[in-house]
Amino acid sequence: MFDFVRKHTKLMMGLLFLLIIPAFVLVGVDGFKRINASGPTVAEIGSHAISQEDWDMAHKREVERLRSSMPNLDPKIMDSAEAKYATLERMVRDQVIGQAAQDAHLTTTDARLAAEILKIPGVRKADGSVDREAYMTFLMRRGYSQPEAFEAQLRTDMTLRQVEGGIADTAFPSPALAEAALGALYQRREIQIARFTPADFASKVALTDADLDAYYQANQALFKMPESANIEYVVLDMESVKKSVSVNEADLKTYYEQSVSRLSGKEERRASHILVSAPKDAPADKRQAAKEKAQGLLAQVRKAPDSFADVARKNSDDIASAKAGGDLDFFGRGAMVKPFEEAVFAMKKGDTSELVESDFGFHIIRLTDVKAPKAKSFEELRGGLEADMRNQLAQRKFAEVAELFTNAVFEQPDNYKGVAEKLKIDVKSAVNVGREPAPGVTGPLANPKLLEALFASDSIASKRNTEAVEVGTNQLVSARIVQHNPARVLALAEVKDQVRERLTAARAAELARKEGETKLAQWKADAKDAKLGSAAVVARDQLQAMDMAVVEAALRSDVTTLPAWAGVDLGTKGYVVARINAVLPRAEKPKDVAVREQVQVAQWISKVESDAYFEVLKRRMKATIKVPNPMAGK
Repeated sequence: MFDFVRKHTKLMMGLLFLLIIPAFVLVGVDGFKRINASGPTVAEIGSHAISQEDWDMAHKREVERLRSSMPNLDPKIMDSAEAKYATLERMVRDQVIGQAAQDAHLTTTDARLAAEILKIPGVRKADGSVDREAYMTFLMRRGYSQPEAFEAQLRTDMTLRQVEGGIADTAFPSPALAEAALGALYQRREIQIARFTPADFASKVALTDADLDAYYQANQALFKMPESANIEYVVLDMESVKKSVSVNEADLKTYYEQSVSRLSGKEERRASHILVSAPKDAPADKRQAAKEKAQGLLAQVRKAPDSFADVARKNSDDIASAKAGGDLDFFGRGAMVKPFEEAVFAMKKGDTSELVESDFGFHIIRLTDVKAPKAKSFEELRGGLEADMRNQLAQRKFAEVAELFTNAVFEQPDNYKGVAEKLKIDVKSAVNVGREPAPGVTGPLANPKLLEALFASDSIASKRNTEAVEVGTNQLVSARIVQHNPARVLALAEVKDQVRERLTAARAAELARKEGETKLAQWKADAKDAKLGSAAVVARDQLQAMDMAVVEAALRSDVTTLPAWAGVDLGTKGYVVARINAVLPRAEKPKDVAVREQVQVAQWISKVESDAYFEVLKRRMKATIKVPNPMAGK
């Protein structure tokens, strides 16, 4: 059979061509994609379908991208139904806008792409070219290992922006329009309020046992004790490994001998110099003239060595040191430019150098003193050396011990006695540990991965050790449930005081509301006996320590006739009656604030118009999302 295929290759290719091409004609490329797509269709844009697998993969990439740019991002935020649905909406939007770009024959040229890359902070060199190292660092931080994938995505994004930019970039509100919009938003009103707080009515609430029982029965979810567990756990970290490490005295002394020069301090040298300035970018003739001048000064100080300081004062272009006869005081390696440093640390005390050329010009250097570091004794350095050596040994040993820990918690799955004795670590305990980290808890018991493993169904049923979970750098933890406490509704006897407190607060709030509504009706009819607080001017950006709901109610009230009245039910915080005395224009803003506000209004209009245009495109392309929006009805 295979011999036949090899001998008749052209014939087989022809047959395949005749079979495959008609299939493409009848089904189309998208048809093959749909055939191969896994899972149900979650969205459609015309003939293009987005499958569940497409959605899952796109959301996974989005999560990875965000985690690479924001390492401290809570994973639960991205695992929510709302976050996943937002990814699907972005996929649909990209498809719709992408189709619109294709229909309009929009593209992004290589030149525009290159210009956009050069806008990345730190990537553009002084000569206008791309700093390759900085560019690759930027890509790695964004989660890209190669520039091709990033540049393809950037090109796509730039092309898509052209579609929306045609609408968004036309949003230029006039100052009058911006002022009208912001004037309504930030309008001020003078109000007076009266508060009716539940605390003032609590003494009027009388409750019977029947009331308490009825409230308890109707609100049992409020008195539910969440699931919890009493646990044991063991932690392997660098500190516990250090305790098992012993430092050999002979090795410690060897380490001292290797490190004494490094730890005793660095040699410092004191020098004086005479500088004849000649910047590296100076013309060649000027540098030559400076060099000849320096050679003359060098000859002068060689002839009369004691005149060095006087020559420096009169001739050195380093004004700061010239005043001190050229003295630069003591300095160590790394403090001076390289040619200067190399010359100084190659000289003997009292020597005068030949001319030393640097980017600043030409130097004549005299080494005036050498401060050699005093070697510290073994006993002086012992503490630090021992700690360093213990750290190094623990670092080397941790991987080996981590493997022992991982195997031990698995091999003896119903207790931690063996691993504790073997690795000299403590078995710790905790009570009332929940599936979610308790407020204020830090350390291993706040780690979501450990809690997820601990409360897995098999861990609860078998009360066996969890696998070793990495909860931090060089930190492994295993935990086991000793006693599992399922979620339960507490008996009325256990929570009777809480029931009484809650019901009293609810009844007091109801009395406050009724009293507030009664007073509101009375004061609307006749305000002469109204007991109101002092007048205050409020706005959406000037709450004056009032509840936002009160300010909003005052701003939304019909002020055709003044004074106007509003009543606001604040629930457990009581009831507020507000009287609106006057309507005031928004406070005058400085010119720069007004300009920023006009830009803000332009952005609002741009967003509204872009969204409206997108909705038109969605209808035109028959784009639909087939899964329910988790935010619907919220």
